[in-house]
Amino acid sequence: MSAPSVTPIPITTISELKQHHSQLVRLGLASHPAHARRLLAFLARDPARLPYAARLLAHHPDPHPALFNPLFASLPPRHAAAFLSLMLSLPLHPDHFTLPRILPAAPLPLAAQLHALLLKLNFHSHAHSFNALLAAYLANARADLAFRLFGGGGSSAVLDVVSWTTMVGGLCRLGLVDDARELFDGMPERNLISWNAMISGYVKAGRFLDALEVFDQMRATGLEGNGFVAASAVVACTGAGALARGREVHRWVEQSGIQMDEKLATAVVDMYCKCGSVEEAWRVFQGLPTKGLTSWNCMIGGLAVHGRCKDAIELFHQMEREDVAPDDVTLVNLLTACAHTGNVSGGRHYFDYIVQRYGIEPKMEHYGCMVDLFGRAGLLDEAKKVIDDMPMEPDIGVLGALFGACKIHRDLDLGEAIGWRVIELDPQNSGRYVLLANLLASAGRWGDVAKVRQLMDERNVSKEAGRSVIEIDSEVCEFQCGTLRHPEEKEIFGMAKDMMRKIGLEGYAPDTSDVLHDVAEEAKEASLLYHSEKLAIAFGLLRTRPGDTMRVTKNLRVCRDCHEATKLISRVFEREIVVRDRNRFHHFRDGACSCNDYW
Repeated sequence: MSAPSVTPIPITTISELKQHHSQLVRLGLASHPAHARRLLAFLARDPARLPYAARLLAHHPDPHPALFNPLFASLPPRHAAAFLSLMLSLPLHPDHFTLPRILPAAPLPLAAQLHALLLKLNFHSHAHSFNALLAAYLANARADLAFRLFGGGGSSAVLDVVSWTTMVGGLCRLGLVDDARELFDGMPERNLISWNAMISGYVKAGRFLDALEVFDQMRATGLEGNGFVAASAVVACTGAGALARGREVHRWVEQSGIQMDEKLATAVVDMYCKCGSVEEAWRVFQGLPTKGLTSWNCMIGGLAVHGRCKDAIELFHQMEREDVAPDDVTLVNLLTACAHTGNVSGGRHYFDYIVQRYGIEPKMEHYGCMVDLFGRAGLLDEAKKVIDDMPMEPDIGVLGALFGACKIHRDLDLGEAIGWRVIELDPQNSGRYVLLANLLASAGRWGDVAKVRQLMDERNVSKEAGRSVIEIDSEVCEFQCGTLRHPEEKEIFGMAKDMMRKIGLEGYAPDTSDVLHDVAEEAKEASLLYHSEKLAIAFGLLRTRPGDTMRVTKNLRVCRDCHEATKLISRVFEREIVVRDRNRFHHFRDGACSCNDYW
């Protein structure tokens, strides 16, 4: 029933409410549900106004739960609890739709009280209430209570696909993806929300190949997907660096008729950029009927990490011509583009230009980009001046950028001072210790290197192993530094040795400056052979032909030795090799790299 016509007035104070209430009483409309709910909504926002709400409900001819249930979803938990107490004191009994509106945001003590109330009112056997209670316990990180409720006596009668999906999604959010998978595999039925809960759960846990496995299982059932599943699958391909799989998912989206909204389109552009095919990303971007700021930022950022600074800047100006104003992310992307190509003057210009013209206040990440820009260019004094002049204390990202620059340019004094400071700020990050140890090792200070190692042992910090992933014919294989476990182990190792022998004939000389250990030079050179990207490239050479492109994704920054070796490999074996490391992309072709040896 629609509300009878009455001129609404803004209600911002209790006196305005009383005035409006009086008008409704005179017109005989005070008990109409729509008007009554508007009055109650204002009163329920402040527990001090609840006595007035009590009088209003007490005089209402039919205070049915439908009158006040919609209010609970919009109230903070404390106010919702107070309003519920008011109802029970009148007494006005809730129905089985009341408590599910309060439970999702309820803190643990309130959730436990509502659980008891559900039992008292005999609503616990109602699926809607039961599922809301499950969600509340999981939202409070109490998987134990959720499991107890889920598997409790008599609960099987109300378990439905929503119950199972709530458990799977909640466990994934808590990082318990293996427990979630066990439940998922035992589900009597699944819907698209169930499948996406498991796929996205794996994605958030960084287990991208597992996510794609579940996605393949869903497709095998013949179930049609939707935009949420598609976005999760695309992000999984991005994380795995699996370009062929990403193309396959993109085709599936187009053939399934799934609407390519801006969020999904941006995910596809991001996937192509981060999987090493900026040309395909550009085609998708150009084909978008409308481009929001997120899409522009994604494409500019993609060009930046591929070292295409001029293209990134030109795209920014095109964005301006189309009257799309930049934001914080745009500035980060432009500064990153300049930093990766040594365009110091461009970085200075766009920092000042965007800040002044668009009124964007520089944040920590922008100062970090400027430190990185100056530091990579060897302008360590200017980088340090940025830190000294910042309006806030530098965080670990800003100091880490300067620390890395000190290692690149071998500034031992500044690097050591910053290094110890960085380690104390980020004591569980093994990369900080390794960088400091390498810096000290480059000066032959093995006693100090030993102190760094000892500190790692005392703090139980393990060095992060280098890992490289290569995708060949839609098969994704991972290799780890120092070990080779693969069915074709002998063939891969044989190719790796032959690969290094052939580039040695072309002038390759091992660069052992990044090898930490104080051991003989021959042992250092041998350890370089087991770097994960060399093993991945050797595997790729076994599976590809001259003229093919190999794509490798690495979790760490490419070391100098692997960078020089890969340049020669690309020429000797006539392959294009695209390497995505922690910071950027390197396109190796005909003995050269797209970074022009600036990275």
